[in-house]
Amino acid sequence: MKPDRPITEEDLQAYVDGRLEPQRAAAVALYLEGHPAEAQRIAGYADQRASLRAALAPYAEEPIPAELNLANLIEAHRRPRHSAWRNAAAAVLLLGLGGLGGWSLPHGAPAGGIAALAQEAADSYAAYAPDRIRPVELRAADRSELVNWVSQRLNRPVAVPDLAASGYRFMGGRMVPTPHGPAALFLYDDDKGTRLAMLVRPMEIDRDTPLAAQSRGAVSGYAWSDQGLGYSLMAPASAHDLHALANEARRQTES
Repeated sequence: MKPDRPITEEDLQAYVDGRLEPQRAAAVALYLEGHPAEAQRIAGYADQRASLRAALAPYAEEPIPAELNLANLIEAHRRPRHSAWRNAAAAVLLLGLGGLGGWSLPHGAPAGGIAALAQEAADSYAAYAPDRIRPVELRAADRSELVNWVSQRLNRPVAVPDLAASGYRFMGGRMVPTPHGPAALFLYDDDKGTRLAMLVRPMEIDRDTPLAAQSRGAVSGYAWSDQGLGYSLMAPASAHDLHALANEARRQTES
């Protein structure tokens, strides 16, 4: 039995968190049976989630201090004047309520600017670029459908740069989760099989930022933003070698 609609990254993340309806969960389980590489990746996420919950369980069982009690925080918020430490306590509580799901803010809610965008692009590259079975959700032949999908999800018109003249063919793309909400991931490759990732998402800060070189472990590249939409291009090459390519991608995505 095939699912009534394609299995997306959101479905997989919700499956790990146990947030799917039984019928959809069964469809995801069937999909994973036919995609061993995806099943291995999702199993790894499930193991990480279980380990994290086990590690934090002793803290979760501790009673909430009176100063962090939700009723007390609400009452403090209603007062015309409240101190800075209560604001900080409220922020800590809100982060705690975020849960451990795929859309929570790991490692203490990193800043959402250009540096974070570059890290998210590097993480997405590591997760999807090495996949030789299903690195993308929609392939290059479905470019129009992909553009409509990601534009609707990001509530912004999104352009897919054509980098063929620079030696990189468009492979396709997918939606991916980040600590700052959903993002669009586009993958490219060249004649040598080298893959390049471009991540696109709305920006809360650094909304108009010039091209900036970035390096994250085994990949390097550039990140920039234009009128509230951020872009980061990453590949296993030096930032110097990717500069012309990033400039061309920026030129094609400028509003």
